[in-house]
Amino acid sequence: MERIDPATGDALEPIPDTSEEEIDAALDRAAETFETWRERPIGERQRLLAAAADVLRENTEEYAELMTREMGKPISGARSEVEKCAWVCEYYAERADEFLADEVFGSDPETRTFVSYEPLGPVMVIMPWNFPFWQVFRFIAPHLTAGNVGLLKHASNVPGCAQAIEDILLEAGYPEGAFQSLIVGSDPIEGVIRDDRVTAATLTGSEGAGRAVAETAGSEIKKSVLELGGNDPFVVLPDADIEAAARVGAQARTLNSGQSCIASKRFIVHEDVYDEFLAGFVEEMDALSVGDPTEEDTDIGPQARADLVEDLHDQVERTIEEGATCELGGEPLDREGFYYPPTVLTDVPHDSASACEEVFGPSAAVFSVANEAEAIELANDIDYGLGASVWTEDLEQGERVAREIEAGMTYVNQLVKSDPRLPFGGVKDSGYGRELARPGIREFVNRKTVWVQSADAN
Repeated sequence: MERIDPATGDALEPIPDTSEEEIDAALDRAAETFETWRERPIGERQRLLAAAADVLRENTEEYAELMTREMGKPISGARSEVEKCAWVCEYYAERADEFLADEVFGSDPETRTFVSYEPLGPVMVIMPWNFPFWQVFRFIAPHLTAGNVGLLKHASNVPGCAQAIEDILLEAGYPEGAFQSLIVGSDPIEGVIRDDRVTAATLTGSEGAGRAVAETAGSEIKKSVLELGGNDPFVVLPDADIEAAARVGAQARTLNSGQSCIASKRFIVHEDVYDEFLAGFVEEMDALSVGDPTEEDTDIGPQARADLVEDLHDQVERTIEEGATCELGGEPLDREGFYYPPTVLTDVPHDSASACEEVFGPSAAVFSVANEAEAIELANDIDYGLGASVWTEDLEQGERVAREIEAGMTYVNQLVKSDPRLPFGGVKDSGYGRELARPGIREFVNRKTVWVQSADAN
């Protein structure tokens, strides 16, 4: 597997691919391990998860530097990602037994009726490069603790992260087949999902990849969960704290160098405060530091690959050709590596590239609307429905607007975030199913109804 340092464009040492024979052996190992892993008491699985949190924290710098080297994440954000992985491990180490406890339902007299939450088996886990540790641990923490095992197909530009995650679990004491990383491209994945030894699949990635996985899993009648793209609205109403909205809006657009499915991408601003918000937002975006991701004060590092810069710039150019005005940025930086500056577009046509497509980089589209109804209409006028952010001092209005926006998650006076304590996922072309919290751990389980009746009652 070839690797490129996105900060310099230099080649890193390649990592050997997993062969067809090794894939088959991994599938055998997963199936065999599941039979014993599922029988371990959940308390034991929780203790191993807590141990994984310890391994993560003990080696924070090593894992952070690996992420920065492979996909260009600014080092401060990489450290935060490792800490967040430890947090999700500790969260489920404390709560998994509660979330998976038998749930009693009332029925006939002299019976005990309940739902038991039992693991499904080996799960194919297909993950992206943008949060190379967090996305994977978002699966590991709930679903291995529920008694499943995992087979990871990570993004092709972060094979080192994939190997490191498997090693973390082994160091924490997990059995060898509980979680395995397959260093492969996309071609073998359909066959792995169809394999009888695999019972389910989950993917975080593009809409196209999600459709392919859903079609394959559906044809085999296997459970799937999809967390796909987004073009999240950031709605600013006239009574909002404009200074805070502009500051947090810039952060929400450029977290992870703008490479996030839940980044705010379409800024929908009431005309009464449009000029004030735009001035503050452009100032905040322009103040961000773009540079070497290994430097502590870097806000925005490189894009993860050269083709991603090309795709982003193509979207910006098409949007300008369709009538938008570029207020800031708009051209790749003339330097080594794959850098694109903070970019702000206004007068954006509602059917243009930046309005309709997922923009995966630090480019923001800003719109003016006349009233709340128009803001909601524009927010919903898209095929995606992942997250949304609403800004207002009137919390009743904020909640009302939040309910009207077609999204899996809407935050009022806060940027959209992935939090272990809250369900995460989208609607429409942003996917289906939920990750995290109680609903997340119950996605890959058999919700088995059990009816126990005394023989004397017959």
